[in-house]
Amino acid sequence: MILAFKIGFLEVGWLDMIDVLAVAILLYQLYKLMKGSIASKVFLGFIILYLIYLIVKAVQMELLSTILGQFMGVGVLAIIIIFSPEIRKFLLLLGKSSPFGKEGTVFGHFLWKKNISEHNFDYTPVIEAARTLSGTSTGALIVFSKESELKFYVDSGDRIDALINKRLLIAIFNKNSPLHDGAVIIHNERILAARCILPVSDRDNLPAQFGLRHRAAIGMSETTDTLVLVVSEETGQISMVRKGELYHNLSLPEIRKMINNYLEEEKKSPPETKFQKILKEALPEVDEVGSEKEEPDGSISTPKSKSPA
Repeated sequence: MILAFKIGFLEVGWLDMIDVLAVAILLYQLYKLMKGSIASKVFLGFIILYLIYLIVKAVQMELLSTILGQFMGVGVLAIIIIFSPEIRKFLLLLGKSSPFGKEGTVFGHFLWKKNISEHNFDYTPVIEAARTLSGTSTGALIVFSKESELKFYVDSGDRIDALINKRLLIAIFNKNSPLHDGAVIIHNERILAARCILPVSDRDNLPAQFGLRHRAAIGMSETTDTLVLVVSEETGQISMVRKGELYHNLSLPEIRKMINNYLEEEKKSPPETKFQKILKEALPEVDEVGSEKEEPDGSISTPKSKSPA
């Protein structure tokens, strides 16, 4: 083991530092996933029960120790069952931040470069439809996808596979339409499906004015690489959601800018990810290829309000 430094009799090597850093990152991500949710209270209950078990075992209370010991024996399986949504989110986050993923470092850049396609589509019909829906306070939920067809979510709704058309979008989200309750998914200048079911975010710090439609948009953007447009049924205001960030009450030029930025961002140098930032802070001497930081696309510096992340 290569020695990094020594504190008295304690020898600390580079491998030990990487080990501690990895554990710290895992614990921090688990904390972020469970913060503010019911899972944090359940996890705290497990910790308290385990401490009670240790105390009972130390004072040699045989009967209670045996009962709690049997419970602790299946504790790992119980944790997997109870925390299955949090574990799924953690694995999704790990996959998105992996150096082999699309948002990763140089490996992801070269592995996925061949899949980058030119986006010269005209999304004016979507913007015009959003303006019309906003004027009539008709709720709408539209998902834009660049690389993936989102087959899992497309299959949850009704397939359409039609060219983007303003009148078609307005007809889909009409309150009397059987397709209005759900999301429309757009990929490669085509409306793939309508009435699609999206994952709902369990974030508890959203303002009361944002209902289930906005939560679904945030949940979709957190679990997939998509841009989501939301038209509020109560106020008629248009919002855009990207990577869990909700940009509220946008104008039509701002919406067009966000869509263009989303479609064009693959052509630019990939922005620095959380994985790269952590590595850069921990090992500043490592020269990371392709980690040049750029301003996040879609961040609009206007007096419009933006919900907390």
